[in-house]
Amino acid sequence: MNTKFNELINQKQLVLVDFYADWCGPCKMMSPVLQETKSEVKDDVKIIKINVDQHQDLAAEFMVRGVPTFLLFKEGKMLWRQSGVLTKKQLIDIINQHK
Repeated sequence: MNTKFNELINQKQLVLVDFYADWCGPCKMMSPVLQETKSEVKDDVKIIKINVDQHQDLAAEFMVRGVPTFLLFKEGKMLWRQSGVLTKKQLIDIINQHK
C-alpha cells in the first residue's frame, strides 16, 4: 500500500487523503460531503480514503491520532492537515487555496 500511496501523493494533481474508520460516526457524516466536494471541484483534486484499521502503518506514519483526519498533498508535499468534520465549503476553499 505504501508504494501505491506514495505514487498517489506525488502527482502534480492535488490529492486529499481522508483517514477514516468504519466505526467512526463523524467519518460516516463526511462521506456525502466528500462526494459533493468531488462533484464540484471535479479534476482539481483526487480524493482517496484510507481506513486506519486496515492501514495502521500509514496512520502511524502520518501520526493520525483521531478520525476523520484530512491531509492535502501535491507533488509529495503535505500542504494542509486537519482533523474533524468539515463542511463542503471549507473543503472547497482549502482546495482552491492550493490549486
